[in-house]
Amino acid sequence: MILVLRVENLYVSISNIEILREVSLKTEQREVVGLVGRNGAGKTTTFKTVMGFYKPQRGRIYLDDVDITTTPTHLRARMGLSYVPEDARVFPWLTAKENIELAIYLSGNQDRADDIWDRVLGVFPELRNFMNRLGYHLSGGEKKMVAIARALATTPKYLLLDEAFEGLAPVVVKRFRDVVKTISQDLGIGIIVAESNINIATMIADRIYVIERGEIIFEGGSDEVSRNENVMKIIRGG
Repeated sequence: MILVLRVENLYVSISNIEILREVSLKTEQREVVGLVGRNGAGKTTTFKTVMGFYKPQRGRIYLDDVDITTTPTHLRARMGLSYVPEDARVFPWLTAKENIELAIYLSGNQDRADDIWDRVLGVFPELRNFMNRLGYHLSGGEKKMVAIARALATTPKYLLLDEAFEGLAPVVVKRFRDVVKTISQDLGIGIIVAESNINIATMIADRIYVIERGEIIFEGGSDEVSRNENVMKIIRGG
């Protein structure tokens, strides 16, 4: 079995408007891949299609060589896919701890709860400082921390992070960059990071895909993209 999350030639339309055209990308376990593009380029639509929120008109999605193109979202999650949206979606009326416990319960991992908490706190020891704080009262960085921890509580094989660094202070960006590396290397999880900031993407990703107007216009190493003047001009809105 090939341990890879693979998307092949996705075409997606929403309200009869074509959003994605021939999008192909992949990530292996222990690999961090950047999906870079301006706002509205198609990053979030790609992620939501991979998760099953949108149905592609054409194309296939494979998880470890299993075709999941028509698999319901909740089963994709059980099979090892997890998604952290840009706005974190932390439940405001639950504490940080309860947000994570809910993920453990809904993913059917109650019998592994102790091991999951060891894993989560190994990645985010800071959680101990605000475990009992309601979501209402969490800062932006704390909400993203809880959202990623909640995703890890489902014991994923692959993690989709949508604009995880958006709006964070530089010192917090550095911390989250280290977290992504830890999740990838120590936990063996394949990660795709959707990012509008090319500088951040190249700091954390092994490979880069650039998406523009719903199409992949570049695929290559993180060191290659910065040398491509045409791609860099597009990313920066030139």
